[in-house]
Amino acid sequence: MKKIKERLSFIYENQNIDSILQRIEERIAITKQMSLKQRKQNWDEKDVVLITYGDQFQEPDRPTLETFKKMFDKHLADKFEIVHLLPFYPYTSDDGFSVVDYKKVNPLLGDWKEIDHLSQSARIMFDDVCNHISAKSEWFQEYLNGNPEYQDFFIEMDPATDLSAVTRPRALPLLTKFTLANGEEKYIWTTFSEDQIDLNFSNPNVLYSMIDVLLFYLEQGAEYIRLDAIGFMWKEIGTTCIHHEKTHEIVKLFRDVADEAAKGTVIITETNVPHKDNIAYFGNGSDEAHMVYQFPLPPLVLNAIHKGDASALSKWASDLRPTEGETTFFNFLASHDGIGLNPIRGIIPEEEILAMVEDLKKEGALVNYKKNPDGSESPYEINVTYLDALNKRTDDDDLRVKRFLAAHSILLTLQGVPAVYIQSILGSRNDYNGVSKTGMNRSINRQKYEVIEIEEELTNPESLRSKIFRELTKLIQIRKSEPLFHPNSTMAVMNLGKEIFAFDRMNSKHESLFVVHNITNEPVDCRLNGTFLNIISGETVVINNSFTLAPYQFVWLKPII
Repeated sequence: MKKIKERLSFIYENQNIDSILQRIEERIAITKQMSLKQRKQNWDEKDVVLITYGDQFQEPDRPTLETFKKMFDKHLADKFEIVHLLPFYPYTSDDGFSVVDYKKVNPLLGDWKEIDHLSQSARIMFDDVCNHISAKSEWFQEYLNGNPEYQDFFIEMDPATDLSAVTRPRALPLLTKFTLANGEEKYIWTTFSEDQIDLNFSNPNVLYSMIDVLLFYLEQGAEYIRLDAIGFMWKEIGTTCIHHEKTHEIVKLFRDVADEAAKGTVIITETNVPHKDNIAYFGNGSDEAHMVYQFPLPPLVLNAIHKGDASALSKWASDLRPTEGETTFFNFLASHDGIGLNPIRGIIPEEEILAMVEDLKKEGALVNYKKNPDGSESPYEINVTYLDALNKRTDDDDLRVKRFLAAHSILLTLQGVPAVYIQSILGSRNDYNGVSKTGMNRSINRQKYEVIEIEEELTNPESLRSKIFRELTKLIQIRKSEPLFHPNSTMAVMNLGKEIFAFDRMNSKHESLFVVHNITNEPVDCRLNGTFLNIISGETVVINNSFTLAPYQFVWLKPII
């Protein structure tokens, strides 16, 4: 508890922390007394994550989590060790990220017993939406009603305050006007939307309440905790209000609490920001996040295949620092959000980013914009399924599959833990009907399915969904059986020309595995020499100085000595 006390002293400086420290100690003791599921310590090559909504699959008169478990057990359980279950709590907007009650399950999805049943098939990642809460939540409604218990739970701000330095992730007002029960008007800090009310962590009671939520999630079976929008937690006027030193200290405190209560719990920070800011959440390598999202990866892979030039991707990958036993990267290509562009600013020239955005818009992608300090707007997110992002509308399905698998080979073999979005494993196309229904660009990649319809497509061997599902799950199985794909195995990028993205995965025994991708639509000669086992095909390959890779072909080659 000494570290927890030191962190509280740093966060609250001259305030008396004895009371909150005692409350935290007592709350941790309650969790430790419970018989929690034994947690795996760290991670290995078998750990592949599925990202999904709890209502992804639907049947009449059945809780959707029950239906999801049925589909998961039938089609996915042998491929994915971990399920990232996107927010399954009651909510009012943003597909779950405006949480009404952190401790309840959305009744349409089921109840905590459904979460428990699913945790018997996979380890579960919960979202901890700790920066903000729904405007319809009891906490905020009690604040509006004048309940003194919630008086400082939210951030009141004079609208005349100079907030120009504050980092804005959206082209929306930072403050929202609310009318209290007594008729008084207050302007409240709302980073993301008028329905997402930022919590005031300068109030120790807010911090305690969110530690209580964190421990409750551990008690309900969460083995991975994703800290959503974590970078914005601490506000200080005159600063950017992102990545504040006290935000980092709170993440470290969450890590300490989880370690104390249930060692083996994995803390993941979600910070869609430039790479140097993102990896800062590793702390010293043993005191902050276990994993950070690899946000540059989706746009960099897309850019490489879009241009047929892997130079920027190779340069970025070669600069990645090795991770050790207590940290690794959380790799992904697609998620419930769009493809973020801010993480590649400074890696890819701005004019090249804008050109890619315009090209994708012509092929049906949608775009969300952010407001800049000078009042201008810039694209911050491309809204599109990853399958459609990689391809043109006029491409045939064979070409779609080749590009898609090449991209996912990169995902599955790169240093770190790979996560595959449910729409990707299902080979989903853009859902414009979903956008029409919700008015949200992000709905283009959040389609939900009736079980009978999706199973019909998956079992049709000629359908695009079926082809992608078969081939991608095959790659996942191979990855899981290869120890050289351990998330912390060393990675060294190989310079084989701009048309090729290649690297060597190595372990402490000096064993190697060469992963080579042709990211172009033309055959490419690749300089390599030796005898190898192609672990995808199972064939022995003898290469004398060079071999030819077909368009978008990739190989996983293990040297035979």
